[in-house]
Amino acid sequence: MSRDTTDVTAEAWERELPGVVGDELQLAKRAGRLAAMLNQRVEPELARLGLTKAEYEILAVLRASGSPYRLRPSDLAQRLVLSSGGTSNVLRRLTAAELIEREENPEDARSSWVRLSPHGIKTAEEAVRAATAAQTKVLDPVPQQTRRAAIDALRALLIALDDTA
Repeated sequence: MSRDTTDVTAEAWERELPGVVGDELQLAKRAGRLAAMLNQRVEPELARLGLTKAEYEILAVLRASGSPYRLRPSDLAQRLVLSSGGTSNVLRRLTAAELIEREENPEDARSSWVRLSPHGIKTAEEAVRAATAAQTKVLDPVPQQTRRAAIDALRALLIALDDTA
């Protein structure tokens, strides 16, 4: 069986601190490496569009929400696992770039809506297409059956950790 770089790291820790480091390291390292490999190809595409990864994530979540492409800031923060302060900073940048619009919530004066502007809809769609194409290139050598098994295993793991819809 082939080995990856995480196998080398895990074996080194087993040698140095036997029995201390195990599955948690292997899961974290492999998930992190996969995310880094996918993001490494996406980031130049986003930069070409003038977007950071966080900006892209917000635009993509808003676009995927369906018409009228709006959510509350707290919903965005929760879906993207961002702090409220971090979310606010990104929303300010997106507002300045005229990619989103803020509107009051007439049903609850304590909250507001974040909505994609027409320019934001176009930019979100272009960014999602570019990111997907870049990630597809990374995953091209991986057999579909392996991709599906990884997707299913990660879903089961996240559900077991209470990361449910």
